[in-house]
Amino acid sequence: MRSAELIELWRGGQRESLHCGDAVVCDSKGVVEAWGRSGRIVFPRSSCKMIQALPLIESGAADAAGLTDRQLALACASHSGARMHVEAVGDWLHVLGLGEADLRCGCHMPQDRDENRRLTCSDEAPCQLHNNCSGKHAGFLTLNRHLGGGPDYVDPDHPVQQAVKAAFEEVTAEVSPGYGIDGCSAPNWSCSLAGLGRAMAAFADPRDDLRGRAMRRLVDAMRTHPEMVAGEGRACTVLMRAMDGRAAAKTGAEAVFVAILPEQGLGVALKVADGGTRAVEAAITALLVHLGVLAENHPAVGRLLTDPLRNCRGLVTGEMRTAPGFPA
Repeated sequence: MRSAELIELWRGGQRESLHCGDAVVCDSKGVVEAWGRSGRIVFPRSSCKMIQALPLIESGAADAAGLTDRQLALACASHSGARMHVEAVGDWLHVLGLGEADLRCGCHMPQDRDENRRLTCSDEAPCQLHNNCSGKHAGFLTLNRHLGGGPDYVDPDHPVQQAVKAAFEEVTAEVSPGYGIDGCSAPNWSCSLAGLGRAMAAFADPRDDLRGRAMRRLVDAMRTHPEMVAGEGRACTVLMRAMDGRAAAKTGAEAVFVAILPEQGLGVALKVADGGTRAVEAAITALLVHLGVLAENHPAVGRLLTDPLRNCRGLVTGEMRTAPGFPA
């Protein structure tokens, strides 16, 4: 089976571009809808941060550190590096008796426009707090302090990462075929797209046990604090606000996107083959409309999928469309 046609770009009455990929919708029993190859092996990248945060809660580390829901949302975040994100991670580390130097995520310029401009105009270099994964790494450090591990918590054999791997394989119900090193230096375990969808369905319909309560806390934190999960103007934040907390959504690098729909008990996992951000944001928007958690006429749908494409003079130049049969 081949990947499915998902998103088209039209210009002058002709199809100019086509984005193919794979998508699944799962419930607690397995795949209920699929486009393309549900068995495709993917790196979830940052879309699985809520899975990586499970040991933080299950171990008791989050409660021992007194973490708030806002901090739990930040542990699941790929944030923009805005001042609110940078300060929140800095304050979190300070309470732990740690600092920026204890992070292992590396530095990059923030995506947030205001903070990027501030650094550029002041000739100040970004620090690791600006890294979009610094919240996840603050969670790793919190767990590491609880476990008493060494400082190199991103090592695949470190107790923190072994706990993450165990949780990942349990919720995907698969033995991972391996890992790659993510942009933030942490290992990222691969799985099938169906496995990722099953994991999201487990978050959507959690059991009443230790893991289920941890899942519910993380999903509720993301839905309550969407601004911490990404940032102003970012698709994850825009979509969660548009759905009024009815679902959680999280993107990952190379065009992965997941969604957790508690009302329906459904999990969504999506991967666009060419790694295009534009296409995966459009595709997840179409799926959320299809599943009834996002109003078709909401401005967020227009922004990410249906609004006409315009050039620098404001002239309409084309449009994006869902490919025939996606979603059904």
